[in-house]
Amino acid sequence: MKIGFVGLGNVGAKLAGSLLRNGHDLHVHDLNADFVSDFVNRGAKAGKSPADLMRVCEVVITCLPSPQACELVVKAMLPEVTAGKIWLEMSTTDANEVARLADAVIAKGGAAVDCPVSGGCHRAATGNISIFAGCERATFERVLPLLTTLGRRVLHTGPVGSASTLKVMTNYLATANLLTVCEALVTMKAAGLDLATTYEAIKISSGTSFVHETESQMILNGCRDINFTMDLVKKDIGLFQQIAEDNGVPLEISPLMVAIFEDGIKRYGPRAQSDDIIRRLEEPTGLDITAPGFPSEMIDDEPEEAGYEVVPPR
Repeated sequence: MKIGFVGLGNVGAKLAGSLLRNGHDLHVHDLNADFVSDFVNRGAKAGKSPADLMRVCEVVITCLPSPQACELVVKAMLPEVTAGKIWLEMSTTDANEVARLADAVIAKGGAAVDCPVSGGCHRAATGNISIFAGCERATFERVLPLLTTLGRRVLHTGPVGSASTLKVMTNYLATANLLTVCEALVTMKAAGLDLATTYEAIKISSGTSFVHETESQMILNGCRDINFTMDLVKKDIGLFQQIAEDNGVPLEISPLMVAIFEDGIKRYGPRAQSDDIIRRLEEPTGLDITAPGFPSEMIDDEPEEAGYEVVPPR
C-alpha cells in the first residue's frame, strides 16, 4: 500500500517516521523542503503536491496546524479522490469542519477518518501514542492495521467528527493540568519546599497526571521545550470553549484558561513554548522554578509495541 503524508511538523514527522520505520511505501509533502529532503534521505518518496499524493497513493494522511490549512489541502486533493481512496486527518481540528471535508471526500467515492492523536511527541516518535478514530465501522476496520502501526491504543469513537471533539476535550484537560502544575510548583517554591522533592511528591500522589510526569520535567529543567506552542494551545482550548457555547454549557474555568494564554501570547509571542506560561508567575514572584537532575528532552522509554483497539465497556 502506498501511503501519502502531508505535514511533517513536530507531530507529523514523528507519525510519518513510524510508517517509514515499519517498512511502508511512504510518499511525503510539506511546505518546508528541508523536512521533505530529510524523509527522502531516509527512504521516503517526495510528493509534488497534496493532489499528487492522492493521485498515486491509496491512503493520504494529513497532520496540519489549523483547520484553514487542512481545508486548503483537502480542496487540492479532491479532484484526485476516486473510489477506494482514504483520507485520514490526524490534526487537532474543528469537528464540524472535518465532517464537512469528509463529506466532500465521501461524495467523490472515497472514505474519510478523523483520527487525532494524544500522548505527546515523544510517544508519537515511538509509535506508542494513542489514536482516536471517527468514521464508519467498516472504514475503521480497513484502516485499523495502519493505525496500529502509527499508535499503540486505538479507539473507535463513532462517526466522523467525534474523534476531533474528544481530542479537543483531552487537550483542554491537559492545559488545565499544566496551569495547575505551574501554580503548584511556584507556590511550593515560595513556601520554601525543594522542587525536586515537590516533583516526586506530586508524582506519587493523587495529584499526579500525565502532564505533570512529562511537562513538569521540562519546566524544572528550564528548557520548557515540550514541542507545543502557545498559539496551538489557544486554538485547542478555544475549540473546546466553542463546543461548550454551542451546547449551552456555562463554563467557568475554560474562559479563564483562554484569557491566561491570550496574555501569555501577548507577553511571549504565539510561538513560545506552552510551558513558558509559568513565566507569568515566575516574573512577579522573582522565583526561579528550575532544579537540577531533570532532562532537557522528553524521550519515551517504553519499547515500541504492537497497537490494538481499545474497546469501551458496554
